[in-house]
Amino acid sequence: MLKITDTPEISVVIPCLNEEENAEAIATAVIVNLETVTDDFEIIFIDNGSSDRTAEIVRGLCRRDARIRLIVNTRNFGQYRSPAHALYQARGKGIIGIAADFQDPPELIPELVRRWRNGVDIVLGVSETKGTSLLYASLRKLSYDMQRKFGDYPIIPNATGFGIYDNKAIRAIADLNEPEPFVRGMLVETGYAIETIPFKRPERAAGKSKNGIFTLLDFALTGLAYSSKGLLRAPLYFSFIAMAAVVVTVLGAAWSIFFGQNARMWMFASLLELQFGLLFLFLGILGVQVRLISDRTRGTPLVIERERVNFAPED
Repeated sequence: MLKITDTPEISVVIPCLNEEENAEAIATAVIVNLETVTDDFEIIFIDNGSSDRTAEIVRGLCRRDARIRLIVNTRNFGQYRSPAHALYQARGKGIIGIAADFQDPPELIPELVRRWRNGVDIVLGVSETKGTSLLYASLRKLSYDMQRKFGDYPIIPNATGFGIYDNKAIRAIADLNEPEPFVRGMLVETGYAIETIPFKRPERAAGKSKNGIFTLLDFALTGLAYSSKGLLRAPLYFSFIAMAAVVVTVLGAAWSIFFGQNARMWMFASLLELQFGLLFLFLGILGVQVRLISDRTRGTPLVIERERVNFAPED
């Protein structure tokens, strides 16, 4: 028998973008695993402007099961704003975030609920790293190293957003009113107790990943900009590096002169590249922060909804 309450024990939020091949399967898997621990839950899909049949398929699920709800955005509002908006709409005492493509394992849901019931405010899934290229692994390590050194609070490496959050933690980050909510970092910022649970991230069950190299780069830069408000001091550190580079370059030029080579253009080009590289790096980061300030001043909504299915009129 379906149990539908105004305040369910568990809410599950599933962000979607062109997941017609996975939507019904992930709903079934989530329900099967949830029903082993509770019959008091809701599932919220949020469709972020899909161009396929994702929204249509979820509408069908909503007609068959009132515990399944759907929010359809008017367009793609990005990988930060849309999931955060759905989390803020969840009414459960515990709120689970999970990807639609099965890269977050639904079979861990009972363990997440068990830990949350034992009093842990936040349990985050941490993906065990798969074999990747040396370049990708190096860039990821550099991103986490910079967040750790310059951040105002620690970011949990390889946390995917999969996990369970107590409702009070979600309400706390909602009150921060961030225009581009970096939820993983904001959860740490709240100061609530966090545990991690490792898992191996499998390949996608179906469809194609939406996270290309530029999406991942944007994610890293946004996370760095959000979690590292003290990063504005970083140019001082880089100035020391630049001066060290000048010394090395001068020594290199002296070496070239010793061997009868003209080193002027080489030295000039190196210094020019260094200066412009640093300039554009920090102008970019400052630009992100200025944009966030501008959006916050405007009171920009996270998303604009096209429709809601299976929500009460007052929701």
